[in-house]
Amino acid sequence: MGGKLRFARRLEEGLIKSRPNRFIMEVQLNGARYRCHCPSTGRIGCIRFEDIPCLLSAAPEGRKTPFTVEAISLDPPGARKKGWIGINQTKMNDYVAFFLRRRAMDGMFPRAETVAREVKLGGSRIDFLINGRDYLEVKMPLKDLPCEGHPMYTGPNDAPVDFERMVRHFADVGSAIGGGSRAVFLLCYLYDAPPFAVPPPDVRAARIVNAAREASSRGVEHWQANFAIDPAGVSLIRYFKLHLF
Repeated sequence: MGGKLRFARRLEEGLIKSRPNRFIMEVQLNGARYRCHCPSTGRIGCIRFEDIPCLLSAAPEGRKTPFTVEAISLDPPGARKKGWIGINQTKMNDYVAFFLRRRAMDGMFPRAETVAREVKLGGSRIDFLINGRDYLEVKMPLKDLPCEGHPMYTGPNDAPVDFERMVRHFADVGSAIGGGSRAVFLLCYLYDAPPFAVPPPDVRAARIVNAAREASSRGVEHWQANFAIDPAGVSLIRYFKLHLF
């Protein structure tokens, strides 16, 4: 669907031995051990990072860490064919922009002729402005990955959520609808995730759920896009509208 975004250089497969802090993963590659950049500083799924296969990209010259961990696999290290879960949240907008411009997501934004990035809206910066009138905000959750049953499973994820930023984004995007414009929140996954469902009531998440429900009542749309990542690049698997409320 929409072809493939090909990396300038193929990713290399390594093995994560530990995650000593939020920013670093210790990775074994070709018999050597490297301190690699972890591009997501929050909690990633519910696993302990010991002997977890990964895909690495070479870092730009001059950076302290020689590689960035782009994806992990929940398959055994010795598996010949692995499924990959992308974890680089900083690149997700690049992938979305590529497929928007390739007209691969016309079912969500028909005739996306202009795609502007990082536009100011109220007190927020929104990821995309499509055709000068439609807003698109991208979120890439890593908190709840399909880790149950894995040997390194650590139990339910109780990582904190950035409430204030999410609530502000919902409010600003909801207020932007009018005059023929649309606003979309797009949940993106770098694996073939099941359709997102609103979690059970939780005191900590109630503000976000209420903000999302209010935004929906104003016309904000919720969509999901699943992508696949492998050593050669990124492909769009499927995208669809969510009916959450």
